[in-house]
Amino acid sequence: MNPSLPAAPATAAAPDYNYLIGAGDNLNIIVWRNPELSLSVPVRPDGKLSAPLVDELVVQGKTSTEVARDIEKKLSTFVRDPVVTVIVTNFVGPYSEQIRVVGEAAKPQFLPYKQKMTLLDVMIAVGGLTDFADGNGATILRSSEGNKQYAVRLKDLIKRGDVSANVEMRPGDILIIPQGFF
Repeated sequence: MNPSLPAAPATAAAPDYNYLIGAGDNLNIIVWRNPELSLSVPVRPDGKLSAPLVDELVVQGKTSTEVARDIEKKLSTFVRDPVVTVIVTNFVGPYSEQIRVVGEAAKPQFLPYKQKMTLLDVMIAVGGLTDFADGNGATILRSSEGNKQYAVRLKDLIKRGDVSANVEMRPGDILIIPQGFF
């Protein structure tokens, strides 16, 4: 473990967390009493969506409620008092919220953030450590705290089952797993 870095705090999830929509998410748009305007649409790579009577609406980084109000505003010139519900079905989230895992993970990748997601959840998703990993030398780079770095004990958590090494993740965290020197 890197002695110059503080250990990652065990609890990190914010109680008031709201999911933000990102490119690749799928949205079900339901317009009450207007089934012809209700549909399922993907969020494009540019973070926008297009739907009947709604062109080029930016949705990335907004909550489903905010998007529903935006669509209601757009539709109000065509439909009297539209009532819109937006349900997110395919969760990816904006890049700024995704968890990234780099270095000596079996399958380095990005993961959609989920409330109360832990280091163990992340390690299961990436298939664990490679044989060359320095698990206890791993760090979390926390973008939500100005790129502050925290030391984490992956080897203790995965190989020894030490649950005290399991910590909560924050949206935008980057888990860096260095190579060990043998």
